[in-house]
Amino acid sequence: MAMLTSVPTLPRQLAAPMPLGASVVRDAQGAVAGVNFAVWAPAATAVWVCLFQDDDGAEHQRLPLERMGNGVWAALAGGLQPGAQYGLRADGPWQPETGHRFNPAKLLLDPWAKALSDPTGQAFAQLSLQTGHQPNAHGWASHQPDPHDNAAHVPRCVVVDERASASSPQPRLPDHRVVLYEAHVKALTHLHPGLPAHLRGTYAGLAHPAVLAHLTQLGITTVCLMPVHTHITERHLLARGLTNHWGYNTLNVFVPEHRYAACTAGQPPRDAAQALAVQAEFTAMVAALHAAGLEVVLDVVFNHTCESDPDGPTLSWRGLGQADWYAMADNGVPHNFSGCGNSLNVSQPRVMQWVMDSLRWWVQVHGVDGFRFDLAVSLGRDAALAHRFNPHHALLAAMAQDPVLAGVRLIAEPWDVGPDGHHTGSFAPGWAEWNDGFRDTVRAFWLGHPCTRGELANAVCASANRFAQATPTRHAGQRQPMASIHLLTAHDGFTLHDLTAYRDKHNHANGEDNRDGHGHNLSTNAGTEGPSTDTAVLHRRGLLQRALLATLFCAQGTPQLLSGDELGHTQHGNNNAYAQDNATTWLQWLDGHLPCTDTQHNATDLAPCAALSSFIALLTDLRRELPALRHADWFTGLPTAHATDAAHPDIAWMDANGQALSADAWNHPHDRTLMAAITVGEPGQPATESVLVVWHASHQQVDCALPPGTWVQRLNSAHPASPSMPLTASLPLNEPCVCVLVQPVSASVPTDASHPT
Repeated sequence: MAMLTSVPTLPRQLAAPMPLGASVVRDAQGAVAGVNFAVWAPAATAVWVCLFQDDDGAEHQRLPLERMGNGVWAALAGGLQPGAQYGLRADGPWQPETGHRFNPAKLLLDPWAKALSDPTGQAFAQLSLQTGHQPNAHGWASHQPDPHDNAAHVPRCVVVDERASASSPQPRLPDHRVVLYEAHVKALTHLHPGLPAHLRGTYAGLAHPAVLAHLTQLGITTVCLMPVHTHITERHLLARGLTNHWGYNTLNVFVPEHRYAACTAGQPPRDAAQALAVQAEFTAMVAALHAAGLEVVLDVVFNHTCESDPDGPTLSWRGLGQADWYAMADNGVPHNFSGCGNSLNVSQPRVMQWVMDSLRWWVQVHGVDGFRFDLAVSLGRDAALAHRFNPHHALLAAMAQDPVLAGVRLIAEPWDVGPDGHHTGSFAPGWAEWNDGFRDTVRAFWLGHPCTRGELANAVCASANRFAQATPTRHAGQRQPMASIHLLTAHDGFTLHDLTAYRDKHNHANGEDNRDGHGHNLSTNAGTEGPSTDTAVLHRRGLLQRALLATLFCAQGTPQLLSGDELGHTQHGNNNAYAQDNATTWLQWLDGHLPCTDTQHNATDLAPCAALSSFIALLTDLRRELPALRHADWFTGLPTAHATDAAHPDIAWMDANGQALSADAWNHPHDRTLMAAITVGEPGQPATESVLVVWHASHQQVDCALPPGTWVQRLNSAHPASPSMPLTASLPLNEPCVCVLVQPVSASVPTDASHPT
């Protein structure tokens, strides 16, 4: 194509190899002088930037980039302004058997693009069908490049003036005060009756006072948003008429997903102005959450991309150098540690730089407070160690020490599906981790599966066996209990309601003949599979849900609540609702809560109602009030360094008879009653009260012997509406429950009971 004189290419020596992507260049007076384009494509033989007209979307200029060394190509387009729309093309070897799949007929997205537009309004919906090759039945090595130009069906990258961006002041919460809340922007807000219709399902809707009031009343501190990076739907879901609802299929790691934008009514932005409006709406949402005192953590996906398996689309990374961007196995096929078709080569410095640039962008531009890394073990797979996990991998270490990122929350999902993929507790200091051991142990203890009291004690003490003890890859004492992220439920699995209503998964709506989703759920149906009107079944489900929640919020570590669990949300037994962008995943609201349809004799048993939200608010209040429920140091069974009475251990464990447990008692497979007296203060302060926590997972009558003195019962999860009452001598229990009792230190008598081994 002919070059337009209105956008000249300046001499090569004026182009810069860094930063990568499109960067606005200014003259000495601060005026925009042009745009510098820098692209990393080390195996390419030619790279172009294609510029597009705003009015008709046609490609009107193709700028050749020059080699700058170290695999980077660059050019400076003089006079080009912010808002310009562009794409990339790259030429090079077509050798699929060795991983090279260059095809200049395909327009590619810049991995560093800061905004995207779609003049047709249709490109995003069909991107997973775009391929860079023609299939051949004789084997991958025989495939040929597809000669058809795809520019009419690909979004445009938009040049963004980064100087125009700003972020809001961030809350600064100590780790021991954090309560996480995992939520999906659309699912949380799409049916909320307190929102204007045009704000439902959007960033602006999440920022609305009606939603903020619900979150603050619950007592959560940190909203963890499921993926908001721009993503697309996989081709196999398109074939079934389904949509990727969760968003773990990333197209771009700098751009907010447009489907959650009120400013475009959830449609793709048609031009640069709309693309920037999406970005601004996201930033405003973060600012509103901050103003309400809430942190924002993003669930991010850097383990794989939406280019899928070797037969998937060529959209960006693959077309710029598959063998460089991806961790390659044999015969031109990427490793698949994610189970999604490919794994990024995070050991490559430029790929690492791309990840780091993205994280800094969301912190510095949008003001987010941290990240939860999907399948984070993949980010620590070291190419120099044959892709084995290294907790000190250069990328993980870079995040922990980076001046911008060192102060934000870094949360790992500490597993992937590759060889030796489970590493809970193995990440380095500075990282928090989802603790699946807590989830499974607490479920087993309350829902009738094999579990001992020793296992429960370890779980509610933040799994010290995993997080506090030394291993060949870490030193003891460098991580605090709050590094253990405790969850009962998450997006991936049963909701809390379904955990107590379904023994088996029911995923037929996903179109995979119920083969998908986890089969080991440690759930119960309380006597009836699925919906029930039996008052005894509903009563038992309510008891179990409240006991599970109380265990979560009364445990050491950092609690995480799944959005909707406070409303009794059900997915009808679907434990893998990733493709259900419908009423299965959308929270059903009625005046802020689910309608109370259960017919039970006790109002406190109406778990799928306002009572459950109120119960969670009670738990978060109690956790804020009592340091014993969020102790920031590991328990030792000895008095704390700040204790005023050296006779009070930080924790003392007791059987129902008030005595220390024997080794056999700790490991007895059927006993389901355990007590712990905790005497600790705020960090660096002496204790002002002793707190007795009782876990009773049985319908058997038990009279728990209380330590000497008068105790005030602050919580009984079986009867959460009961007023506080003084107790001496014993605590009678006959239903599954968690109880919390409090006694001032000055009135307490030291307890002599052993710490579990």
